[in-house]
Amino acid sequence: MEWQKIRLAMVRATRLVKPVRAAYALAALAMLASLLGCLAASSRTASAVAQERFEGQWLVETKSGDGKVYLTMRYREIWEGKDGKSRHNNSWNSTHSIDPDKLQGLTREQMLSAAGTNVRFQLRRDAGSFVCEGWFKSGSGSGHFTFVPDAGFASELSRRGIGNPDARQLFSLARADVGLALVEELKAEGYERPTLEGLVRMGDHGVRLEYVRGLKESGYRFKTIEELVRMRDHGVTLDFIRGMRDYGYRDLSAEELVRARDHGVSPSFIKELQAAGYQAPPLEGLVRIRDHGVTPSFIKELREEGYDSLALEQLVRLRDHGVTIGFIRELKALGYARLAVEELVRLRDHGVTASFIRRAKETRGDAPTVEELIRMKNRGSYE
Repeated sequence: MEWQKIRLAMVRATRLVKPVRAAYALAALAMLASLLGCLAASSRTASAVAQERFEGQWLVETKSGDGKVYLTMRYREIWEGKDGKSRHNNSWNSTHSIDPDKLQGLTREQMLSAAGTNVRFQLRRDAGSFVCEGWFKSGSGSGHFTFVPDAGFASELSRRGIGNPDARQLFSLARADVGLALVEELKAEGYERPTLEGLVRMGDHGVRLEYVRGLKESGYRFKTIEELVRMRDHGVTLDFIRGMRDYGYRDLSAEELVRARDHGVSPSFIKELQAAGYQAPPLEGLVRIRDHGVTPSFIKELREEGYDSLALEQLVRLRDHGVTIGFIRELKALGYARLAVEELVRLRDHGVTASFIRRAKETRGDAPTVEELIRMKNRGSYE
């Protein structure tokens, strides 16, 4: 009887233990799955880091006279598209002068080594450093670089509400030398706070600290960062702005500066126009003159043919109606020299050519007037 009681208690205990064991087993499986997930995520992160490793080539040349060296940096990556067939290519190549002191760890003795020597140095930027290794001999060197992002800079951008850059964005900012000084200058000048993408875009399009400061010194302050990018894209340099200012074209909007540049209005054009005796018109007038093909050489050639007192509008009218220097010289050779602007235009508009005039003169035995030539041409005579 006691034995049966003990057996019954053991059965009950076994029934209680099984669920506990099952619970422990499920917990263990969950922990194992979590661990495997972490390992997979870690593997993916390591893979991503490996893919975001930026390496390239550098070349340094010394040139006498200015005390600077010329640094060329090249980067290229090729990757396959999602379809597994297409291939994409991204490359970057830049050359600029730089103070040798910026190449930390590289000495003058190493650069000028006659026998040649291995070198290792760094080019530090706010967003990260370019760690360079290679060879130098007799003032020239080359080798490879590896980009090392600066986590502190990334944290600072995040703290300022600009964004949390990844390695690729830091690489873009570093190669363009976009740092906190530019961010501070934009803030001081009252520009909108840039987004992370906007900051990278500024660097990619050549909007540097020197550009923003140069605009300020020239009396310019624009509303948006996009205006700065657009001006740089269209070749509105500081020299261009200063040159236009020197000829009286001040306080131009970003759109006006871009329009002038796009249409070939430049300080040199204004200078040549003034040298020809013309008072430069307002900017829109300059744009119109350039659009209609009135060039300093056209003005000079007209003067050589005796047209030395034409108004700018007359010059535009001649160009609009296809009156070329060649046409004027052909007419002159046929005895029609120093015709009025309107006569030149009407002859051209009615298709009176030099060959037509020759036939008319040969047939008639005299020199028809301009109006007679136009009437004969309109009637189809001597065709």
